[in-house]
Amino acid sequence: MSVHDRLKDAVGAKGFSTDPGEIAPHLEEWRGKYHGQSPLLLRPASTAEVSAILGICHDTGTALVTQGGNTGLVGGQIPFDGEILLSTKRLNRLRALDQGGMTVTVEAGVTLAAVQHAAEDKHLLFPLSLASEGSCTIGGNIATNAGGTHVLRYGMTRALVLGLEVVLADGTVLPMLRALHKDNSGYDLKQVFIGSEGTLGVITAACLRLFPRPDVSVTALAAVPSPAAAVKLLGAMQSHTGGMLSAFELMPRIALDFVTRHIAGSRDPFAKPSAWYVLMEATGGTHANLTASFEDGLADAITGGMVTDAVVASSAAQAAALWKLRESISEAQKRESASIKHDISVPVAAIPDFLAKAVPAVLALVPGARPVSFGHLGDGNLHFNFNSPKPGDDPEFLSQWEEVQQAVHDIVKEFDGSISAEHGIGVMKRMQLPRYKSHEELDAMRALKQAYDSKNILNPGKLIPPVLRL
Repeated sequence: MSVHDRLKDAVGAKGFSTDPGEIAPHLEEWRGKYHGQSPLLLRPASTAEVSAILGICHDTGTALVTQGGNTGLVGGQIPFDGEILLSTKRLNRLRALDQGGMTVTVEAGVTLAAVQHAAEDKHLLFPLSLASEGSCTIGGNIATNAGGTHVLRYGMTRALVLGLEVVLADGTVLPMLRALHKDNSGYDLKQVFIGSEGTLGVITAACLRLFPRPDVSVTALAAVPSPAAAVKLLGAMQSHTGGMLSAFELMPRIALDFVTRHIAGSRDPFAKPSAWYVLMEATGGTHANLTASFEDGLADAITGGMVTDAVVASSAAQAAALWKLRESISEAQKRESASIKHDISVPVAAIPDFLAKAVPAVLALVPGARPVSFGHLGDGNLHFNFNSPKPGDDPEFLSQWEEVQQAVHDIVKEFDGSISAEHGIGVMKRMQLPRYKSHEELDAMRALKQAYDSKNILNPGKLIPPVLRL
């Protein structure tokens, strides 16, 4: 019996496809930058089936790529060399929700939105929030250590995971699905798999932290004169709200122009344009007097010159409209023209100086490029993007991606930052890691890979760069 036939038997008739048309949507990420190939799509419906699949692949040296919602942006979920493709979409059960203990246990293929809704039904909150939450999966979120808009208050995905169930490369199941906030019984093995991008094992289920759902939410869009003013505003609003800020997003004027031009139903809430804007949100309990402290903080910021104008949402609908401006930026960029994207982080206080140095550096390489720097200023993560000088310049503009990216990443290194804040490494940044990460760190990563996947069958060619000495 062939390897493919053995794999088909392991998942049953409903658990596989060889139809090119059915496999095709799994072979291209949403921006169209990466295209892959695979002869066989596996859709296991249980941890036992995943274990059987990996046991067969390990025995035969068959390479495999795991994919969740296919929303990744660095090519980590794409099978480039004809690997078997394992989709977690049928691993979609909510196994348990402990309202008193504020935990939820779900399988890897459950969407982020489904976890949010399950928490909301019990008046709880799962705070991870991404633009792709309707289609991205919990397994993918964990494998990439996803960030999003609420990291400022609740941390990255890593901080939200209490336990994991993972299938290793040889089919062994690691039963680490514990709902414990404290566990010092040896190495915290689950952390090894969070952010490992499917290179060390296949995550099949997770126990996640929940939080009380806030009763009060205050959202405002503030016009600010500069990134330096935005950083100052962050500190001021944290002080006024007693650390209750849950989001603090920086947006340039051009981003609002793109959104109002391309996204139906969006509008600029201000009469006069500003160079920069901050979308901020604070959440808390009914008795926190949050609205008053938030508005007092804004008033002081206007008096102090940190803010030139502000709109405070007076209803949930108005808050949603303000958030739509922020959440539609990526889609608006895509409709405007081609863009070269960076997912970087630097210390929060360094953001103004980084922008002052990095924007001119890119414009020196690509005169006329349009900088669209936006993102999670509260935690130092910027989506430092550039659109082509004008629609129609796309092929020539995109041909300069690697040159622009290296220039940007070199400046990021000068500021002791990271070339990947929340999107991961995948294939896009794999060969750049030796330039920005120490030999000692890379050797430790390779040692982990060898220990967990000695045959290199799990997502080969991703994340871990080959040995390279500069």
